Amino acid sequence: MQRFCSELKLSGEVQSKAAEILKDASEKELTSGRGPTGVAAAAIYISSILCNERRTQREVADVAGVTEVTIRNRYKELTEKLGIVIQL
Repeated sequence: MQRFCSELKLSGEVQSKAAEILKDASEKELTSGRGPTGVAAAAIYISSILCNERRTQREVADVAGVTEVTIRNRYKELTEKLGIVIQL
């Protein structure tokens, strides 16, 4: 996750927020049976928006080596199940 954040030139704030999201997700067992890279990528995507350092799904997907569809699916799951509100 650290490597993805630095490749996307995201701040430490985004990284720690993403780690928080991942921790919550694994406590609620949202990560079981999911590719860890996809979940991490979605967490980074969400935290980049929350910290006003928005990156596109495409940018995050390229760095993480997953598809945009994966990020979209994990993003939906994480925001719904963790009650994260995203202001678009």
